[in-house]
Amino acid sequence: MKLPGTLLLLLVLAVGPALAQKVDIEFDDSAVFERYKTFHIVEGQINAKAAALNSDLTRRKIENEIRKRLTEKGLMEVESKPDLNVRFTLGQARKSEVEAYPAGWRGLGTRRVRVAYTQGTLVINLRDTNRKELVWRSVAEEEKNDPMQIAQHLDDMVRKSIDKYPPKTK
Repeated sequence: MKLPGTLLLLLVLAVGPALAQKVDIEFDDSAVFERYKTFHIVEGQINAKAAALNSDLTRRKIENEIRKRLTEKGLMEVESKPDLNVRFTLGQARKSEVEAYPAGWRGLGTRRVRVAYTQGTLVINLRDTNRKELVWRSVAEEEKNDPMQIAQHLDDMVRKSIDKYPPKTK
């Protein structure tokens, strides 16, 4: 009887990290990030059907969080002639995956289970206004079963993204 309890614990531990946030960044190696001092937020785009995500309130929440985090990094928001234009996109997609778990006698078999979840993806782009090129991008993904849960984690997604700015270069 110990084995099923142990398997249940392993399943719970394995599923927890699978539903966590993931943040990746890309950046232009030739960009000199120290010279960027100002930014301007361009209206973001929300591509989500759920009302919990697709609203002006959500847009303002993301904009305010980006504003706060970039200001903490020492950048100043300006209305005209910024060094960086900031644009974001928030999307939502329903996905399902098949996960395999040990099953059967002594865990020697495999049980496959279809797991459905909602994925919220927040992309933040920083464009150099002089070069007119993308110089930095973060892609933050929050995998939850409910768009409301994604909405509650948007500030964390922005914070974790902007924490990676400026990128660590060689």
